[in-house]
Amino acid sequence: MQGDRIVEVGSVVKHPQGAQVVDLGDTTLLPGLVDVHVHLFLHPGAEDLQTVEESVPQRTIMATLAARDDLLAGFTAERDMGTEGAGSADTAVRDAINSRQIPGPRLRISGNAVDILGGHEDAIGFNPAQHVLSNADYASTDDELVAVLRQQAKEGSDFVKIYETGSDSIHDGHFSAPFQYTEAQLAAAIQEAARTGRRVAVHATGEPGTLYAAQAGVASIDHAYQLSDETMRLMKEKQIFAVPTFAISEYFSEHPLKPGLGPKEHELLEYHAQQFRRQLAAGVPFAVGSDVGPFPHGTQAREYVLMVQYGMKPLEALQAGLLNGAKLLGWQNEIGNLKPGYFADIIAVPGNPLDNIEVLLHVSFVMKNGAVYRKP
Repeated sequence: MQGDRIVEVGSVVKHPQGAQVVDLGDTTLLPGLVDVHVHLFLHPGAEDLQTVEESVPQRTIMATLAARDDLLAGFTAERDMGTEGAGSADTAVRDAINSRQIPGPRLRISGNAVDILGGHEDAIGFNPAQHVLSNADYASTDDELVAVLRQQAKEGSDFVKIYETGSDSIHDGHFSAPFQYTEAQLAAAIQEAARTGRRVAVHATGEPGTLYAAQAGVASIDHAYQLSDETMRLMKEKQIFAVPTFAISEYFSEHPLKPGLGPKEHELLEYHAQQFRRQLAAGVPFAVGSDVGPFPHGTQAREYVLMVQYGMKPLEALQAGLLNGAKLLGWQNEIGNLKPGYFADIIAVPGNPLDNIEVLLHVSFVMKNGAVYRKP
């Protein structure tokens, strides 16, 4: 490495005079891990109360700690999928990381997600007289979508997150999720985002919202519990990534937010696992995103493990995470591989992840941009 870039890779490389040599022994070197669906501004506990009871400055401080924990776990690049009511505070976190004031992954950020009135992240269930604010930015029409996206661009967002479905329900194996925006509305948002070089990701769990998103041409469909044959065909044709987020589903099945919800969360997880196998067989492209935040930061390598558990081969999971993750974040040819000219984002694990993907849970060395943040 020289500066923040890789210069040479191989079993034998040149050592310029004065070069520092790091001997990591019997470990496997990998590119830094990628998580394309994180929430730095969330932590375990009641999500809706965090956004009401905790101030934005408090949540921003906690986000910097979450970024540090993710980096130390080997995640050197992430996409923050909404601050959940903290607005554009993630702009400050991203910029502080980029200027090396604080440790953390390189970030793509969205600010708040975008939602309709009464939609998925609106303040449902609170006393209406208290006028509790939504965790997202309201936009119920084409014009409102354009206005919100322009404001978010002004405040520093790298991409746009839109809630396309919610809330979800499953009864006797039948899944349903009402859509929030039409294909035409999503297309208007994509056109506006493209004007400033941004892309649109959607929270979309099921039909017909997932189909509308694929027809409009989003960059990724996150969660993707239910995809029709036509939706899968379009995603394969347009190379729209599905981001399963199994780790959050597993966590909620074991740590339900309310008493009695565990069995329902488990049913949803099993349904998603079955659908995931259909999606794999149909050739849907995948990226790795965990939805970490509601479960502890720094533990999200579990997502790679679950994708293998539910049908991927270890190599496929690594390719989804590293190569597809880099492409989705717009850093292809810069991260996700150990090649000359790429950023020096490197981790070490004890063993071969192609033999046992769980070694990703035990990262012993982390380098980002040529700087060492963790060593044995």
